[in-house]
Amino acid sequence: MYKKIILFSILIFLSGVHVYGGLCGAEVVDRVVAVVNEDIVSLSELTRAVQPYADKIKSLGYSLEKEREILFKVHEDMLDQIINQKLTDQESKKYKLSVSEKEIDNALERVKEANHYTDEDLRSALVKDNISMEEYRDKVKENILRAKLLNIAVKSKIVITRDDIKSYYENHKNMYQGEKRYHLQNMVKKADYSLGADDKKAILLIMEEIYTRLKNGQPFDKVSMDYSGGSYDIKSLDLGMFKPDQLSQQVRDAIKDLKSGECTKVLETEIGYQIIYIQGIEEKPGKSPDEAASEIEDILFREIVDKKFLSWIDALKQKSHIKITK
Repeated sequence: MYKKIILFSILIFLSGVHVYGGLCGAEVVDRVVAVVNEDIVSLSELTRAVQPYADKIKSLGYSLEKEREILFKVHEDMLDQIINQKLTDQESKKYKLSVSEKEIDNALERVKEANHYTDEDLRSALVKDNISMEEYRDKVKENILRAKLLNIAVKSKIVITRDDIKSYYENHKNMYQGEKRYHLQNMVKKADYSLGADDKKAILLIMEEIYTRLKNGQPFDKVSMDYSGGSYDIKSLDLGMFKPDQLSQQVRDAIKDLKSGECTKVLETEIGYQIIYIQGIEEKPGKSPDEAASEIEDILFREIVDKKFLSWIDALKQKSHIKITK
């Protein structure tokens, strides 16, 4: 029940309650590992941030050398992430941004709604993650502050033009073409590769007889029932719904021009001789450039935000005093 919230907690709450004792398991003596302008990053802060990932890595059974290599990379990446957080927090203070208790409450309600949690469920999930509600609220507050800063420093400077939208649409036309799904049934007679030519010919004649009856408009269920028992042993299956690209090329070619209620000719396949029957076709209409414009704008906006944010962080680092002492 707690999987979603655990993942969310790891992303939003980088500090647990345990202290990771370094790569060799030695006792941690707290010290400064980085200076970010007027702020510091302590070793205990870094090890708490690494802890959830360290536990996971240690459980995967790597060799000691490989485990050390991975943990070292995680420490480096997490330190960079903490430095980024320090810089964005400092910028939030410069802009005098604030978050009300109501905004935090609303964010928590969205978390509960997304995970179908009651208040009790959320608290239980946090306990399982060794996080108090007060700590969780503090981290939610930090995230909201950073989102506000992102709006000011990055998002407000982004402009998506009609040419941008048109270009994206032209390069991703397959995303906006109509979607077709087939509800397929089949009748199949398995034919072992060891069968002789005469036996295979006899099976093919039976399948051709079935095909003729279906082509003449006889109901699929009735025909399949007639051949399901006795010496025929023709299997009938409801295969379910498929998009064309989920089917083999052979089946795709055989059904591409068929309508609902029609069937393929007898197909010789790796599982035997079979006839595919089109039980139904669902068609989802495509979107014109104007109909897709809003969706494309959102996609482009997110892509640009990610790039702009990284550029903005790099610029902050260039003009900041950052010293790594570990």
